[in-house]
Formats: sequence, C-alpha cells, structure tokens
Amino acid sequence: MTGRPSTFTQEIADEICRRLANGESLRSICADQQGGWMPSETTVYRWLQEDDGFRDNYTGAREAQADHYFDQIVEIADSPTASIDPETGATVLNDVQRDRLRVDARKWVAARLAPKKYGEKLDLTHAGSITLKHEDALAALK
Repeated sequence: MTGRPSTFTQEIADEICRRLANGESLRSICADQQGGWMPSETTVYRWLQEDDGFRDNYTGAREAQADHYFDQIVEIADSPTASIDPETGATVLNDVQRDRLRVDARKWVAARLAPKKYGEKLDLTHAGSITLKHEDALAALK
C-alpha cells in the first residue's frame, strides 16, 4: 500500500489544476491513484492555505471549470432528441428529463464557481419617480 504525498510539488499542483479546469472534481482527482502520486483532499486544502501561488492557480482552474460546465450545458441542450442504436439500428429517444437534470446541475455548479459570470443577476434598478414636497424634504433632513 503506497502512501499519499504530503509534500507540495509544482508538478502535482499543475496536474490538479489542469484536471479541475477540464471538469473533473477534486474528489475524483484525489481518488485517482493510477501512479500513486495524488494527494488526499485534506492535503490539497492544506496546500491552498499555505501556498498563495497554488491558491491563485486553483482559483483560476475553478473558474475555467465553470466555463467547461457552461460549454457542456450547450452541448447537452443541442444534442439530438433521438439517436440510432448501432447494434439494432432502432431509433432510441434520449431521456429528456435526465438531460434537464444534467443541465440544471451544471448551471448550479457554474453559478457557484463563477457567480459574477454565471450567477443569477438581480435587477435592482428603480423605475419610476419619487416626489417630495419641499416641506417633507426639510422635515426628513431634521
């Protein structure tokens, strides 16, 4: 059984950020031990507290991940509603409810990763006018 590294290396940090930007979750990245060199999530969180450069790169990777999810939303929405089964040649309807769930999940995550870009925007502009009488305005100032 191999242990997970506890020492920060730029190679591992770059790999984590690259994979995050490509849409993988931190959980799946840290669970991937095909080379036995990925740290635990706890270690990554410790690195984020200790290393400003890694924190900046990680933040950028999470923003890129939001863009990745946005692109997937468009792909899912534009996918055909039916396809041909290669084995039988039969027409198969896609599961529209499942696609809706996939889109909604990606919208939710993208909004949390990049709220200024993908979050719900509230319009707080005032339409209309307010009329104050001169006496009311003076009373309000007192």
